[in-house]
Amino acid sequence: MNKEELKSLLPHREPMLLLDEAEVVDGEAHGKITITGDEFFVQGHFPGNPVVPGVILCEMLAQNCCVLLGDDLAAKGATPFYTSLDKVRFKHPVRPGDTVELTCKLTRARGPFRFATGEARVGGELCCTADMSFALMPGEKN
Repeated sequence: MNKEELKSLLPHREPMLLLDEAEVVDGEAHGKITITGDEFFVQGHFPGNPVVPGVILCEMLAQNCCVLLGDDLAAKGATPFYTSLDKVRFKHPVRPGDTVELTCKLTRARGPFRFATGEARVGGELCCTADMSFALMPGEKN
């Protein structure tokens, strides 16, 4: 899926849409985003030494997990909200010019909750790992 196709699946929009492309292969979501240095989250983080904030890496993982919900009937019309981040580890900084490769898989489902694990890599080097959970919240009624 390209960025426009992702918009039909994800509730996120610029500047918070943090995937350039994604696909599901054998039950895993594989996403990518190239950091240009123009993103709002690297402006001032840190002057002269720009680094993608760890919380943004976690959001990239979450959005990549959402790609896995495309065929989940319970997720139709729902918005996935983070309910937990566990065992988060940051191993290597992500900088402008890097292409972040994300891999996520769902580990279980219980009612409206989905549990997943994910990792972010740059050039094969592990940058971030996390266990996550989400609640599928019904869409707003107007």
